[in-house]
Amino acid sequence: MAETITMPKLGFDMREGTLVRWIRNEGEQITKGDVLAEIETDKATVEVESSASGVVRRLLVDQGAIVPIGAPIAIVGNADEQIGEPKSTSAPPQGKPEEKPASQPSTKATPVITAVVSPTNGSVKASPLARKMARDSKVDLSHIQGTGPGGRIIRRDIESVLSNPQASTYSGPGPAQVSREDEVVAPTKLRQAIARRMTESKTAIPHFYVSYEYKMDAVMVLRKQVNEYLPDNEKLSVNDFIVKAVALTLREFPNLNASFAGDKVIHHGAINIGVAVAVENGLLTVVSKNTDQQTLRRISGDVKRMATGAREGKVKPEDIEGSTFSISNLGMYGVENFVAIINPPEAAILAVGSAREVPVAENGEVKVGWRMKATVSVDHRTSDGAEAAQFMQALAKYLEEPLRLLV
Repeated sequence: MAETITMPKLGFDMREGTLVRWIRNEGEQITKGDVLAEIETDKATVEVESSASGVVRRLLVDQGAIVPIGAPIAIVGNADEQIGEPKSTSAPPQGKPEEKPASQPSTKATPVITAVVSPTNGSVKASPLARKMARDSKVDLSHIQGTGPGGRIIRRDIESVLSNPQASTYSGPGPAQVSREDEVVAPTKLRQAIARRMTESKTAIPHFYVSYEYKMDAVMVLRKQVNEYLPDNEKLSVNDFIVKAVALTLREFPNLNASFAGDKVIHHGAINIGVAVAVENGLLTVVSKNTDQQTLRRISGDVKRMATGAREGKVKPEDIEGSTFSISNLGMYGVENFVAIINPPEAAILAVGSAREVPVAENGEVKVGWRMKATVSVDHRTSDGAEAAQFMQALAKYLEEPLRLLV
């Protein structure tokens, strides 16, 4: 029986997504779980998997179309069965996409589409992956004609430039620029989403903060010992220990692994730790699922894989949704201490500074020790200062006796 594939909801505040590229064409076989399309949200470009096996009978929207969540995008079924009109769960059509290059597939029926709007003058329209490739190869995007939807610069445009350097302009070192005129830059979808969500969070959620300093000597020793047995691409970071320690501590504090929902507080059954990753033009949170039940090695591998995808501008939907508590770690930048804004609908976030060797006084003597400062931001509607302080104190049990993380 034919099944209609719809625009998925990738995040609690997502309203629509841009269908960037079809991976499968009409008439091709597809298996449940295979990647069907790439969709760009206000967070990242994600791969959407087919929820059915069979033949791709119809592609219902054009590449470049902006489609509300729940709207039909494709039909998968048997090769010889009758295919009726899909049932739309979205609003009526609002327009049509920009004209595509002649090399792209012919226009399909579009249930709900909004025109792709070009950014303001002075900005360049390019996919996250294309921007990364351009940055790594020192290619000037302003001199490239995009072949993607609406003139968007995509991967193949960068690959074309790299294969023919004479036809491109490289942004290598030049003379020092003493002054320049003001530049108006259109914010990316990700930056717009961050601005909207953080404003809502800071104005609607009553934040309070509790800071604590942890003894990290035992973690540093254990990490060194464990990494001697691991290949270079699997070595554990300090953040891996922190993620596992936070997950185990949250078992004792359901009010922090929670969401405030109007007249009730939802205690989440799973402990899914979101890890903030720095990407181009903002932050993206990747999610370790059931973190309290995972080994340190598994947590490390999953976070590395998802962080790489996030930085390349391509992640899976399940990699960025479902977090119940977040961690933002700026220790790699040498930051000593900071506070973070809660990522709604979560009830708390932990801001982590760097682990550093400092002079410490113990038993009347001054010696060198590893110390790390962290601050938890908490929604006062779900918890209070005493409980947050107890959480930070309980976290020390795992960070200062890290063998607990291995049993």
